Amino acid sequence: MKVSSFLYFAGFGMETILFRRKKPILGTVIVTDKCNLQCRHCSVNNITAVVHPFHQIQEEMRQLYDMGVRILFFCGGETFLWKDGDRGLRDLVIEAKRMGFLIVNVVTNGTFPLDLPEADLILLSLDGDRERHNAIRGDTYDTIMDNIEKATADNICFYMAVNRINQDAIRHVCLTAKRMSNVRAVSFNFHTPYPDTRDLALSREEKAACCETIAQMMGEGAPVFNLKSAFPYLIDNSFPTPCHQCVVIENGKVSICGRCIEVPGLCEQCGYFFVAEYTLLFRGNIKIMLEMLKTYLKYI
Repeated sequence: MKVSSFLYFAGFGMETILFRRKKPILGTVIVTDKCNLQCRHCSVNNITAVVHPFHQIQEEMRQLYDMGVRILFFCGGETFLWKDGDRGLRDLVIEAKRMGFLIVNVVTNGTFPLDLPEADLILLSLDGDRERHNAIRGDTYDTIMDNIEKATADNICFYMAVNRINQDAIRHVCLTAKRMSNVRAVSFNFHTPYPDTRDLALSREEKAACCETIAQMMGEGAPVFNLKSAFPYLIDNSFPTPCHQCVVIENGKVSICGRCIEVPGLCEQCGYFFVAEYTLLFRGNIKIMLEMLKTYLKYI
């Protein structure tokens, strides 16, 4: 991370904590909900299958920037399906950097070639070993592994949503991240149970066991891009929600924290690690501050 970026984020954090501000710093643009997969745990794919045009996404990026967002994510659906004439996902990342976003990340299912060195991180969904991943996402594991090996930069971060199918594969994903040269880290979430996927939700005891495994892997040197200090809050869902420092924009509509905010009762069952980490950070949790500083400087 550049020194100038670090100083900007440090200043934002201090202002937010001291003055209890709700200004956002992290924003997500949904470029399309079109996806080439039908994953068992996903409730937001192919609802419209509309690919939003470049000029619209450009305006949405400007809107987020003017709100104060400096960490930008491009999400789907599947982001690598985004096209507008000759423009592709790389053009969006380059445009975001030109606008002044300090960190620009992309979320993908990994089934397309990973030629995007301009992104700070490519968050790639890997949901276990071959058997468990394929049970959730279809026969895609080997394709993803091949794409990672051929990636043009070492900016990949595994993005695992832990549920009842794959909860025993955390160690495997950590070890895979550790051994693959193009993978920088692994980031975990617990499954957030939309009404049609409640059967995949973990119990409190299962969450505790998963956190114990993640902590053990961190102790063994696995490159985990999460904060151990937040684990107790995630196990008990005791962190404050929603996260006002995070926003999502989809087809012109801005939502605080995430698209799931309008689903009754879902905030209380939130499994997003970053939501817990950010809300605790901006409430002034000292342990979270120190661990986030160390972790972000290491992996971004």
